[in-house]
Amino acid sequence: MSNTGLFEHFPKISAKQWKQQIQYDLKGADYNEALVWESLEGIKVKPFYNGEDLKTALPSTSAGHSWKIAQSIFCGDAQKANAKAKEILQKGVESLLLIIPNESIDFSVLLHEIDLAKVPLHFQFQFLAIEPIQKLLAFTKGKQAKMYLNIDLIGNLAQEGNWYHNLEEDHRILANILQLANSHGVESAVSVDLALYENAGANKVQQLAYAMAHANEYLNHLATTGAIEKSFNITFKVAIGNNYFFEIAKLRALRWLWKSLTLAYDLNNDCHIWALPSKRNKTLYDYNVNMLRTTSECMSAVLGGADTVCNLPYDAIYHKDNAFGERIARNQLLLLKEEAYFQEASQISEGAYYIESLTQQFAEKALALFKQIEASGGFLAALKKGTIQQKIKESAQKEQELFDTGKIIALGTNKYPNPQDRMKDDLELYPFVKTQPRKTLVEPIIEKRLAEASEQKRLDNE
Repeated sequence: MSNTGLFEHFPKISAKQWKQQIQYDLKGADYNEALVWESLEGIKVKPFYNGEDLKTALPSTSAGHSWKIAQSIFCGDAQKANAKAKEILQKGVESLLLIIPNESIDFSVLLHEIDLAKVPLHFQFQFLAIEPIQKLLAFTKGKQAKMYLNIDLIGNLAQEGNWYHNLEEDHRILANILQLANSHGVESAVSVDLALYENAGANKVQQLAYAMAHANEYLNHLATTGAIEKSFNITFKVAIGNNYFFEIAKLRALRWLWKSLTLAYDLNNDCHIWALPSKRNKTLYDYNVNMLRTTSECMSAVLGGADTVCNLPYDAIYHKDNAFGERIARNQLLLLKEEAYFQEASQISEGAYYIESLTQQFAEKALALFKQIEASGGFLAALKKGTIQQKIKESAQKEQELFDTGKIIALGTNKYPNPQDRMKDDLELYPFVKTQPRKTLVEPIIEKRLAEASEQKRLDNE
C-alpha cells in the first residue's frame, strides 16, 4: 500500500482557477457585488481563501497554552466576598477578579483559606494608592500567589476624563507599585483596557491601534525614566463582540502586535489577555438571547488565544449581582471547557486561511493607524485633543446606521421585531403558577425564582 498522502493524488487548484469557476457559476452576476462584502474596518471579505492569501507565517500560540475560567466579585464587604469566592471556586471557577472599591479592604479576611498557589488573582482597584498594594503584597509574601494588579492610569483618564490625582502623582505612585511588584514576583502590574473602546463603539482596527498606542505610553514613560524591567509584562482587558471569526483574529493580531512593539524596547515578553463579552450588543427586551451571544463571544475568546475568560451574565446590564445569572454564565464556560473540549481545541483556529488572512489585515491596518497616532504626538495627546473620542463616535454612529438599516444583524436578532415586545418589569412572568390546580415538579423551582426576584427588586429599590 502506498504511503503517499491522500491529497497528493489531486492536482493543486490556484486561487485564480477557483475565482474563474465561481464567476462561471454566477452566470453573469458581478463577483465583487454578489460575493464580496466590506467590514466596518475596511476589510473586503472574499467567498474563499487559500494559501495564496497568507503573506507571512504568523507566530503560533505556545503549545502548552491553556485558559482559565474566571468570575468577578465586588469586594465591598471582605467577609462576604471571601465566602462567595470560596463558594464559586468549589463550582468550577479557576481564577478570580476582585473589584476593590476602597482602601480599607482587609486582605487577610478577603483571601482567607483561598489557595493562592492554585488560584490566579486579578485585581481591579477603583482608586490609586500605594498602601493597600503594600498590605496585599505583605500578606501574600511566600504564598506563591499568581497576581495581576491591573493598574491603568490612562484607562481611567480615558473613561473618567481625569487622572486619579494628577499626571505627576499618578506616575509616581505607579513607579512605586512597579518596584514593589517586581520585588514580589507579581505577574503583571499594568493593564490596558480595550474593553472601554469596544463598548464605546470603536471598530476592531481602532481597538488594536489604540491598545498599542495606550501601551506604548507606559513603555515610553518607563524607558525614559529608566524604570523599565526586562520582566515587564502587561495585561490586556478585551471585550469580545459578535463577529465570530473577526474576534478570533482580533485577539491573535493583538498578541502579534504586542510582541512587535516590545522588540522596540529590547523586551521579549508575552502579554496576558483577559477576555469578556462585549456589553455593546446586549439586549434588555429579549434578555435570554444574551446567553447565545455570550456563548459565541466566549468561544471566540478561547479560539483567539485568551488566557483568562470571564463570562458576562445574561442580565448584567440591568441587574446587580444575581446568583442565577452568575451560575448560568459560569456553567456556559464549564460546558465549553469540559463538555465541548475547548481546552484541547484552543489552538484549532491556527492555520485557517480565513482567520490567518484576517489576522494579518487587522495587524497591518492597526499598525498603520498606530504610526499615525505616534506621528501626531502619541495617544495622550490625541486623547486630550479629543481625536480618539471623535473617531470612536464616528465608528459607533456608522455601526448603528448599519444595524438600523438591517445590514448588520446581531446573533439571535429577529429582522422583523414586534415593536410591542417589551421586558416586563413586574412578576407576572409566570401567570400559570397561580392557576395551576396541582403542584408540578417545576413549580417549586419557579416559586423560588419568583421569591428571589421579588427580594432582589426590594433590595434594588432600597
